[in-house]
Amino acid sequence: MNLQADVIVVGGGLHGLSSALQLARRGAKVCLLEADWIGRHASSSTAAGVRTLNRDYRELEIALESMQMWHSMEQIVGDNCGFHADGQLSVAETEEGLAKLAARCAQTEALGYHHERMLSQTELRALVPALSPRCVGAIYAPNDGAADPHRTIKAFRASCVAEGVKLLEQTQVQALMKRGTIWKVTTNRGVFEAPQVINAAGAWAAALAQLAGESIPLGHKASMMIVTEKLTPFLPQVIAGFGRNLTFKQAAQGGLVIGGGLQGRADVSAKRSWVDYKVLARAAQAVIDLFPQLGSVQITRCWTGIEAKTADFLPVIDRSTVAEGLWHVFGFSGHGFELVPISGVIMADLVCDGKTSRNISALGVRRLLNKD
Repeated sequence: MNLQADVIVVGGGLHGLSSALQLARRGAKVCLLEADWIGRHASSSTAAGVRTLNRDYRELEIALESMQMWHSMEQIVGDNCGFHADGQLSVAETEEGLAKLAARCAQTEALGYHHERMLSQTELRALVPALSPRCVGAIYAPNDGAADPHRTIKAFRASCVAEGVKLLEQTQVQALMKRGTIWKVTTNRGVFEAPQVINAAGAWAAALAQLAGESIPLGHKASMMIVTEKLTPFLPQVIAGFGRNLTFKQAAQGGLVIGGGLQGRADVSAKRSWVDYKVLARAAQAVIDLFPQLGSVQITRCWTGIEAKTADFLPVIDRSTVAEGLWHVFGFSGHGFELVPISGVIMADLVCDGKTSRNISALGVRRLLNKD
């Protein structure tokens, strides 16, 4: 197989799909190469929280724009992706924790952002009656929520196909070479050529960059998740425990989805990850602390996935430092799901215009190379 395109996207996770979709809508001929299958790794392993709450201020501006896009997702991909905006809360169990949340809220307001607000203990109990009385207050983002990751992957994939994106699965990049203005991408399924290449390879993004002669430090995460038996609906919001590795929501089917960043083990080269049950038990205990009535609920399954992690936990959205026509969008470090719609728009800006009006000054690759 030999195929020529305007842009080759390497990586079939949601950020790769979003980039391909937006580029196709701007008239580009796009080919997307995925080593496994679409959405195989981080995108299908996520808890799918759609969160601006407690975002790093350096990415908050684009996160807020992305949230607006989530609220009109059906117009973007023909499906709302199961998104429901019932709010997210970061819950404090001590007065010290509550004071830290209040300081965060005050700083957010001082910067001109108004998407978060404080809840007193009384307001919190009125909003989430099932919470333990030990919870003394919270910070609340009412426009936040959660979505269905598999429905989101399906919708973005279908939209890409409808826009003429060529999607090739089981296509492993083996070499990346530039001749003149054209990138030659050699794979197990043939050679692909384009003047522009987007590196959306997730945990394997550093390996892809290395093929072009660019060394980028990149770690990985193996965040674990729990799903329980189905329960009668009682919790529309997403709950995070402040100072704990805990996020907690009830899926549309009734099961509880429990995560929060507790780490399993992963072998990136082998594309395998494993659950650490002793560590995962901490998340289960945290749920019982906040919702004591759930102590007898049965766990039905658990899993972990592999995702890229940068040193400062911020993504890379930038051009290559060594080669013209190579672009990066990776390293979302466990909080990239909410940024999916805006990341595609930004990549289309960068590739088509060479610049973007969005504030991505803190997301450059040079910060990881100590070149700033």
